[in-house]
Amino acid sequence: MNILHVVQLYHPVNSGASRYFEEIGARLVAEGHRVTVLATDAHDLEYFWISGRRRVAIAEEVHRGVRIVRLPIQRIPGPPVIYPLLRRMMVELARLPGSTGLLRRLATLTPKMAGLQAFFAREGPFDLIHAGNITLDFAILPAQAYAHSIGARFVCTPFVHLGVPGDHSLLRYYTMRHHVELLRDADLVGTMTELESAALVRLGVSRQRLRTIGVGVDPAELAGGDAARFRAEQRIDGPLVLYIGALARDKGAIDTVEAMRRLWADGSSATLALIGAPLAHFETYYANLPEQERARIRLLPYAADAVKCDGLAAADILAMPSRTDSFGIVFLEAWCYGVPVVGAQAGGIPDVITDGQDGLLVCYGDPNALADALGRLLADPELRRRMGSAGRKKVDQHLTWDRVYLRARQMYV
Repeated sequence: MNILHVVQLYHPVNSGASRYFEEIGARLVAEGHRVTVLATDAHDLEYFWISGRRRVAIAEEVHRGVRIVRLPIQRIPGPPVIYPLLRRMMVELARLPGSTGLLRRLATLTPKMAGLQAFFAREGPFDLIHAGNITLDFAILPAQAYAHSIGARFVCTPFVHLGVPGDHSLLRYYTMRHHVELLRDADLVGTMTELESAALVRLGVSRQRLRTIGVGVDPAELAGGDAARFRAEQRIDGPLVLYIGALARDKGAIDTVEAMRRLWADGSSATLALIGAPLAHFETYYANLPEQERARIRLLPYAADAVKCDGLAAADILAMPSRTDSFGIVFLEAWCYGVPVVGAQAGGIPDVITDGQDGLLVCYGDPNALADALGRLLADPELRRRMGSAGRKKVDQHLTWDRVYLRARQMYV
């Protein structure tokens, strides 16, 4: 088959969605299929509305047998705030019956992928088009329209963020009227968890179209982290709490810092290491922390994979209390090192972490509860060992990329 993957942020971007498509694509190529990835030149998510953020300069390359074509992002003139304001307006507009057509037009107003139609004409036709990241619909909607025009199968992995139970404010960004219509019209929809599948069924997406796939890790690829090297380079002597993910409020980065501040005030000697790309609001927050607290934090915004593995080897706990994760691949990475995890009771994470068995779950946005969970684990080495071991067993049995691909492959046959 000639397959097109539409992934707005792709290699070398380090994200769960990028890795999901990378692992599936490489295995499809190994089976003899031709796979092309249509991506943008964005490296940071904020590049879609802020020109000063990082971009990927290479327009075309081959990675793991998959051809990548990156089209440049174009934005309408004006300040960066235009994009978030537009999306908020769309969320409110989506409350109105009959707004689907207008929402589709607004979704493709900004940003845009320059040369998109020329790409389709030059590279097609394709037998199957698989697109992801439902909120970045400026790329998905044209891809679906193109699939319909040539009679190709269209598959979507939306990575819906469910948010906090009982609070639909985040979910509304992922399930506007035109999003739900898109998913109802897709040939198949891949989800990360049964929680996500159930939410889409409640919105009218046919259960028969849904396939729960999830994400995975390659334990062998992650192996080799050097705990002593990380502690020596970062001057860490004592317990280590590690956070890996975008440095953003929704991801729980600020809550993690606030929880550690409470532990430090109570006399904890633990160090906090933060690995991930910082968003502007986090940079402002961090700059305003007291100097003595910043001294207990190791900020590693664009750390290499080898540094991340060293950090995982050195960590006593991994915390990422996010409300914007449909799965949370970083928990699997921690389990590969036998590290217990703390996540939020939000999104798809309760389907990933078994509370009390391989990690702990806390309410999102509650630094006090997070501090209690971290303090409990820091005080109990045997509990950390037992939870980390249970997590590693879960990965080995269910969550390697080879096992995930067996589930994903059903969307292509």
